[in-house]
Amino acid sequence: MDANLQSYALVLHKDADPTTGGVAICGFTTAGMVGVIATSHIIKELGLKQLGTVMNAAFPAVALIHNEVPKHPVRVYQGDGIGVFTSEIQFGTETDIPFATTVLDWFTKGGFEHLIIIDGLVRPEKELSNGELFGVGSTPAARARLKGLDIEPIQQGIVAGITGFLLGEGDRLGIDVTALLSEANPMYPDARAAALAVEAISDITGIEIPLSELLENAREIEDNVRNIIENASQMLPAPESENVTDIDPSFG
Repeated sequence: MDANLQSYALVLHKDADPTTGGVAICGFTTAGMVGVIATSHIIKELGLKQLGTVMNAAFPAVALIHNEVPKHPVRVYQGDGIGVFTSEIQFGTETDIPFATTVLDWFTKGGFEHLIIIDGLVRPEKELSNGELFGVGSTPAARARLKGLDIEPIQQGIVAGITGFLLGEGDRLGIDVTALLSEANPMYPDARAAALAVEAISDITGIEIPLSELLENAREIEDNVRNIIENASQMLPAPESENVTDIDPSFG
C-alpha cells in the first residue's frame, strides 16, 4: 500500500487484539443504505464484539444511540474468523480514499484473507422491482468464486467511491477483494437489497447468517435507518450526488 495515502486512526478498545484472520466485511452509508443495513445485521446475528472505533478530528461530534448505548458512527467488530467495518453516517466524497485506506490498514493488521464490500447499486434507467445482485472480483480466484455462485459479474462500467478504490487496490496489490452490489432504491433505505447481499456472503464464506429477522422487519429497519441518516445529515454537508455506483446496462 502506498505510504503517501492518508488513513484515519483506528482506536482499539483496551486490551483488544486486532488479529482476527478469515474474512473481512465492510459496508458504508451509500445508495439504499445497503452496506450499513447489511453489516448491522451481520454484527447482530453473529454476536460480534466491538473491537474499536475509527477517529479523526474532522469527524462530526456525534454519538448514535443503539438500545440506549451511545456509539461513535464508524466502528470495527470482531468475531471468530470474521471482522466487520461499518460507518453509519455519510461523509463527503473527499473522505473516500482515506476511508478506503483505513479499511486496507485494518485488513492488513487483522491478518484477513478475503475482503468483501457490500454496496448499493443504482441504475436510473431501470425500474426496480425484484432487484438483482452483481459482483466484481479483484483477482481470478474472486471472479471464479462469483461465477461458481451464479452471481452476475459486471462486464463493463464504473464502480465509484470507496468500493471502486478498494477494488482497484485489490487488483494492484493482489488482495482478494469482492464487491457485492445490490440493486437498491435510491430514495429510501432498502433492507431487501441488503438481504440479497447478506445471503451471498453466507454462500461465499460458508458462515450461516439467518435472514428471517431482516426480512420480517424490513420496514421497521428501513424507518430506523432513515431516521438515523436524517438526524446525522443535519450536522454534515450534503453528499455529492455523483458518488454512486453505475454500470453499463449491457452485460456483454
